[in-house]
Parts: sequence; structure tokens; C-alpha cells
Amino acid sequence: MLATTGITGQSARSTEWSALSPRRLADLAVGALRAEAELTPKPGLVDRRGGGTHRDMDLDLLLVSAEALRDTFEQCATAAIQLPLGPQLRARLGVIGQEGEARMLAATGGVNTHRGALWALGLLSAATVRHCDATSATRFAANLARLPDRGLPMAMVDSHGQRMCRRYGVAGAKGEAAEGFPHVTRYALPALHRARALGACEVTAQLDALLAVMAHLDDTCLLHRGGPAGLAAVRAGARVVVSAGGCASRAGHAALVELDRLARVRRLSAGGSADVLSAALFLDSLTGSRLPHRPGGLGCRP
Repeated sequence: MLATTGITGQSARSTEWSALSPRRLADLAVGALRAEAELTPKPGLVDRRGGGTHRDMDLDLLLVSAEALRDTFEQCATAAIQLPLGPQLRARLGVIGQEGEARMLAATGGVNTHRGALWALGLLSAATVRHCDATSATRFAANLARLPDRGLPMAMVDSHGQRMCRRYGVAGAKGEAAEGFPHVTRYALPALHRARALGACEVTAQLDALLAVMAHLDDTCLLHRGGPAGLAAVRAGARVVVSAGGCASRAGHAALVELDRLARVRRLSAGGSADVLSAALFLDSLTGSRLPHRPGGLGCRP
């Protein structure tokens, strides 16, 4: 069943948006990637402090990668205008995605910075150009994700994420999309909106959204780095932050610092959760319902 519980409780305006051009959607998708990359402090992940647990990437590289994908997102949206939902559109998006990934890797010197985010935001760019409400858009994206891409290169079939899915029986990025992005709608967006409603600054609100995802997602990046024990440790640490009232509370902030320490010591990176946050920030930027918030404010800890 398509998960939409995270969108309930909002006004109708918060789940609908006016039709946007492919270029504007691409701008918002790149903006979501940039916002996720710049968000600080993220446990174990690249942010303004440095590469986190990654030796091969930093913030500047993530920003270069995001910009390299701008045309890809525009092409995904344009394809969805030209073709109906079905195998032909899925095949076209597959080609666009492969070409986009090649441009990304060329821009980053071969570093896989945004493969999971490219998948999620490519689908959502195609979906949101056709549908003006979040429920219909995520359903459209899910239906696209369920269609096979017969031209998928073997390298992508045998990626780290796909191997973790087969080994541990988890959904991964493809499953998240095929299920209608449940970790976006059930966890990330509600946490984001709740923190803003309580007066938190945008940094805190986005961190709370990330931690809410980390507390529940079977993150294949964590499984690749640390196996089930590493995944369990990060999920448990994230749940401590959430149960303490989020990053704005004294206890929540202390728990966030401890989770960052654990991730760095054990070299654990919740890259899948970061991709989910990017998807949530993209959908959030479309609604036009964002509550007024300040760069600094309640509980803002740069």
C-alpha cells in the first residue's frame, strides 16, 4: 500500500502545487541536493565540517555532483510530459539516468556521490511535472519504479546497494521508490513540519528529519560499511536523538554528538538516509506551504 501518512494533518495547500516547468523542477532538485550536502552536523556524513567518514569526497565535490545532474532532472521531467506512464517512459528514464550518472562520475573523477539520489529525484522530477499533489506524484513514481528497466547495465545490477538488498533482504533505493517513498512521507516530512511548527530553525528541522529517517531505514550504505551490527547501532543512536525530543533539546543534541562520534569511529555512513532526506526536501520545496522559519532560532546548533 502506498504510504501517505506523513502528509496527513497538513492543509490541502500543503500537498498541492501549481504545475512547474521541467527547468524549474530541475532547479529545485539540485537545490534539494545542495541543501542536504550543506546541512551540518550530519552523523558520519559529508557536511560543512569535511568528508565525515568518506575519504574520497567533501562538500565541494557534492556540490559539483549536484550541478552535474541539473540537465538530467530536466530531461526526466521533459520525458514524462512527452510519454505516458509505461515501459517506454521507463526505458527512456533509464537511458537518461545512465547518461546522467556518466556525467556525474566524469564531474567527480569517478566518485559515486549521488547514485541513489539520482534515482529518487529523477523519478520524482518525472512524477511532479505530471501531478500537482504529493500523493499522486509519489504513486506515479512508484508505478514507474516497479516497471523493469531491461537496459540496466550489469554494473548497476551488481552495485553495493543491490548486493546488500540480495544479501539481507532489504528494500534499498529501488524498493523505497517502488513502495511510494514511505520513509519520506511517514518520517522525514512529518519531522520536518513538526520541528518548524515548534519554532525550530531550518537546520534543526532538517536534522530532525534526517534522524527520523535514520531511526527506521534499512540503509544499504550502513549495511555495506558495517553489516547488520553497524545498521543497528546507527538506528539505535538515531532513536535516542528522536526520543529525547530532537536535535533542539539538550539531551537530543548530546545524543547527536555521540552518534556522530560512533559513526566516525566505526566509519559508518548513512548515505541512503541522506538520499531520502534529499527527496523529502525536494517535495517540501514544491508545496508552497512551508511555515516561516529563520536561519537561526530555537535549538539551532550550527
